[in-house]
Amino acid sequence: MLISINGKKPKIGERVFVADNAYVVGDVEVGSDSSIWFNAVIRAEVESIKIGSETSIQDCCVLHTDAGHKVTVGDRVTVGHGAILHGCQIASNCIIGIGARVLNGAKVGEWCIIGSGAVVTEGSEIPPYSLALGVPARVVRPLTEDDKKRIIEGAAAYLKLKNLYLKIGKL
Repeated sequence: MLISINGKKPKIGERVFVADNAYVVGDVEVGSDSSIWFNAVIRAEVESIKIGSETSIQDCCVLHTDAGHKVTVGDRVTVGHGAILHGCQIASNCIIGIGARVLNGAKVGEWCIIGSGAVVTEGSEIPPYSLALGVPARVVRPLTEDDKKRIIEGAAAYLKLKNLYLKIGKL
């Protein structure tokens, strides 16, 4: 469901799948070929949220802003089920694991994997090409070529799934 608030209306790019029970509220921009899955909530009443192209916001995710803390998510990012992105910046080509939290002012560089359940605390920075795990999230090693392949394949899988959902439409 797309909701306008404070005079701001979501802008949805071409070939984007938004599940019927997902909420996209306010000053939100979603790039082409992205997907917003079931029970996801994307709320931008205070600051803007920008989601890049070929990005997947999976089931039960929450993206929200705070005063002075917008959300940006790059291209080809997979945001795993139940993850929370709050007032943070995620660069392109990343995986945010299932149930992970990325908090106000945090920055995740390009080609990163944030492990399932990890918490990237307020104001933290995860450098590019890193695997970060734990609470609080800490870099445990640089990304390998296999990790990069996993990021690419994950984004491609959700692009394909998004296209399937767009094709089948509603019953």
